[in-house]
Amino acid sequence: MFYQIEICLINLHKENMMYSKTISLRFPKQIVNEPIVVNLVKKFDLTFNILKATVYPREEGFMVMELSGHKKKYQQGISYLKDLGIKVESIGQDIRRDDETCFQCGACTAVCPTGALYIKRPEMEVIFDRDRCSACELCVIACPARAMEVKFDRSLIT
Repeated sequence: MFYQIEICLINLHKENMMYSKTISLRFPKQIVNEPIVVNLVKKFDLTFNILKATVYPREEGFMVMELSGHKKKYQQGISYLKDLGIKVESIGQDIRRDDETCFQCGACTAVCPTGALYIKRPEMEVIFDRDRCSACELCVIACPARAMEVKFDRSLIT
């Protein structure tokens, strides 16, 4: 019975976890004057941090942002953007863990905001789920073995 309660709590925690990714948006010139980012907040309860934006009237717009919220709302927000004709791309490109260097201490799991790094129980193995990773780089800082490496195209935000 305790095991079933623990699984239910884990599943509930996963449903309520915040999801965060750094993305680039390319806006068609027809919609650059629309309040699209405001609608992400109002309609989908998402938060954002704009890292770079180049938007001119009557020209294609470009924005790099970190977008965060509950995973279901995040996915709905991304669908909304795509339905408007906005090209959405993930910035994180090469995210990896060197399994030979990692000694399974779990320090990275304490700082991972998306749950991409977690401990598999009862094996106590640190698991890395690339699809959930937002490339925030907190694991790189926290890892005493320096087993985590995140590379993405920084030229997009400079």
